[in-house]
Amino acid sequence: MTETGFWSHPLVETTGYFSVVVLCLIVSMVLFELVTKYKNWEEIRKGNVAVAMATGGRIFGVTNIFRYSIEQHNTLPQMIGWGLFGFILLVIAYILFEFLTPKFNIDKEIEADNRSVGFISLTISVGLSFVIGASIS
Repeated sequence: MTETGFWSHPLVETTGYFSVVVLCLIVSMVLFELVTKYKNWEEIRKGNVAVAMATGGRIFGVTNIFRYSIEQHNTLPQMIGWGLFGFILLVIAYILFEFLTPKFNIDKEIEADNRSVGFISLTISVGLSFVIGASIS
């Protein structure tokens, strides 16, 4: 098998995309940990369902954006760049969500296990990931 043939084999490409997206997901979860005022994984360990829903929505959102990025781009650097751009938009959406709800603090409500706020956060992350993903060109 030629070098070009090896790198273009579907199993190799899939493994490469999978590895890069998992790494980007880990980085994005660390960044979300810095953006939120609570400790995501500590709260999940304690059984905080609202945090689990919000975090699950972010995980789905980030991976869905990368799904669209893989689909639309031929090179790994393009896929990573557009995926990270989509992730930044998702972070901006989270900050806007906090800003547009002045009657209560989103982070405090989620940390207090307010499941309705956690569910809305999940829905915003998932819904916007489809919009962001569809707009990636």
